[in-house]
Amino acid sequence: MDTTANSLPPIFTAHLFPKLEAKLIELLRSLGPEDWEKQTFAPKWKVKDVAAHLLDTGLRKLSVCRDRYAVVTPKIATHADLVALVNRWNQEGVSIYRRLSPPVLISLLELASTEGSEYHKTLDPFAQAVFPVSWAGEEKSANWFDTAREFTERWHHQQQIRDAVERPGILTREFYYPVLDCFMRAAPYTYRTAPSRPRGMAQFNITGDCGGSWYLCGGGNSWRLAASACGEKLSETTIPQEIAWRIFTKGIDREAAKARVRVAGDAQLGLHILRMVSIIG
Repeated sequence: MDTTANSLPPIFTAHLFPKLEAKLIELLRSLGPEDWEKQTFAPKWKVKDVAAHLLDTGLRKLSVCRDRYAVVTPKIATHADLVALVNRWNQEGVSIYRRLSPPVLISLLELASTEGSEYHKTLDPFAQAVFPVSWAGEEKSANWFDTAREFTERWHHQQQIRDAVERPGILTREFYYPVLDCFMRAAPYTYRTAPSRPRGMAQFNITGDCGGSWYLCGGGNSWRLAASACGEKLSETTIPQEIAWRIFTKGIDREAAKARVRVAGDAQLGLHILRMVSIIG
């Protein structure tokens, strides 16, 4: 077995934004009046709330990151402070934009989506991002990672809407594999509380056409994610692709997820992945 832990390559998603956003606009235009008030699995949000959130976060991204428009924020000393602030901003944005009619909301979303797609394409993927990917435990992140994080946000919220209105999802490898690959970058940070064994490895498989395998390699008191097997296999966790995105976005409770996840080897180590949250909030 290869004992060299190869770093995972960057995830390039900027070119995918126009196609993903076009699918969102097409979806929203197809909704009937009753669809907008259907409940998503996010307890506080109906379909219109999710659309309002997508508009709010898209406009905020352009204002702060593209236009460098200064926003007065309270002091953030801990991750909990960041989560509280983001949750507050999200709720404020939803409260404002859900007041709009569906046609106006769609028109503004189309504008924000177009400008957002263009913005991400202008970025040097290896330059430092304005904001780090905090759920991966980073204090500084490259633009490619922040853009991929943004892509996962746009993807999974659209998937929430599709689920609520019973429309086909976007579980294609072109769109879903980059989402899963980005989500899995949170694994080392999630496992920081799990005991590590030098040359020990936890393997994670996500089944289906959109899935793959990821390898978490132990080394002293920390873990790192690798592109290939990197030591003695301590556990192997297999997750169906249909629920993987729900696990990492708090869209399914741990007991329900556990019933559909298989673990060979150290079950406690393998099931620790169910604690992973690849979103802020």
